[in-house]
Amino acid sequence: MRLHRGTSEAVVQSLKLIFEENRYADKVIEKVLKQNSRWGARDRRFIAETTYDIVRWYRWFRELGQVKGNDFWRLLGVWCILSGVDLPAWDEFKGLSADAVLSAEKKNVYSRKVRESVPDWLDELGEAELGAEKWQTELSALNELAPVVLRTNTLKISKAELQARLAEDGIGTTSLAEFPDALVLEERQNIFGSPAFKEGMFEVQDAGSQAISPFLRVAHGMRVIDACAGAGGKTLHLAALMKNKGRIVAMDTEQWKLDELQKRARRAGVSNMEAKVIESGKTIKRLANSADRLLLDVPCSGLGVLKRNPDAKWKLSLDFITKIRELQQHILHDYCEMLKPGGLLLYSTCSILPSENENQIRGFLAEKPGFELVEERHLFPSQGFDGFYMALISRKS
Repeated sequence: MRLHRGTSEAVVQSLKLIFEENRYADKVIEKVLKQNSRWGARDRRFIAETTYDIVRWYRWFRELGQVKGNDFWRLLGVWCILSGVDLPAWDEFKGLSADAVLSAEKKNVYSRKVRESVPDWLDELGEAELGAEKWQTELSALNELAPVVLRTNTLKISKAELQARLAEDGIGTTSLAEFPDALVLEERQNIFGSPAFKEGMFEVQDAGSQAISPFLRVAHGMRVIDACAGAGGKTLHLAALMKNKGRIVAMDTEQWKLDELQKRARRAGVSNMEAKVIESGKTIKRLANSADRLLLDVPCSGLGVLKRNPDAKWKLSLDFITKIRELQQHILHDYCEMLKPGGLLLYSTCSILPSENENQIRGFLAEKPGFELVEERHLFPSQGFDGFYMALISRKS
């Protein structure tokens, strides 16, 4: 493989936007790839995957290359050396020795936080909450490349039919037996331009995320509230499980997220959903005792999805996690009143920290004697997909 100037500059530009302007990596890549219409699929893949690789291993690469300040060219050079790519004789790479980098990589003198490329505070928090052995296992898994998983939209097509349809379009997939609607792409590619996506035959949704909506035990004809709907991946899954029968109220504090959800719902053929913005506590109170099922997919640290959002570990802080725990408690304590007696509430996060998961549920149940735990489930990144927590809670009649 040979390094090209234009695509290398695009990687460096992306890194500057992510680390110096604090932009989200996925949005940065999307923007940068639009700059040059002449880039082919291979160029685009190089820019995206190299940028994500350097973001993921930022601290480790800095150590190996003795990188000073934000020298993103030198970081790219370290990536090249470790990936077996010959360094061109460019001024930006002067003073960078492949032998020195490879020699440093072989030394067994690095702490876990450097070798696994995480901030000090996050390494300390992970070990404190999960224990050293479990944290090491999950941390290693979080540094793996996330698979691209599709969720079959069963309102329009079966999984077997979708797999055959994609194969006709040259998109190979593997079926996951343990996730009824999931297909994993055999090769990373942009599938948003495929006819099947445009026709609403599937959504991109991690297998772990696909486990959440079925955990709520919905049935046809129920009134279901998804109170933290966001852009609505789980809302759409609920609609498919209910076969468009009954009613789903998708709620969020941000109108633009609900606008995006409504676009996705139209493409997916969802007809049993209404969107409602949460303007104040009064919005919640008006819906008291109205839901047969209530999904609280609460805001969280996102530590379970670092393999697909590696830039988050450099943007998060301990202060943010403290505040997000308080918000989780507020949502649980206030929003639970929308559930009818005899109904089921599902609390879920994409975090692996007990302080955001089972500890929150224990505290809630201690203060709310009218609710009881039915079942809980942990999905860890070491199991192959993203990390999630689910707790199913009933409201006593």
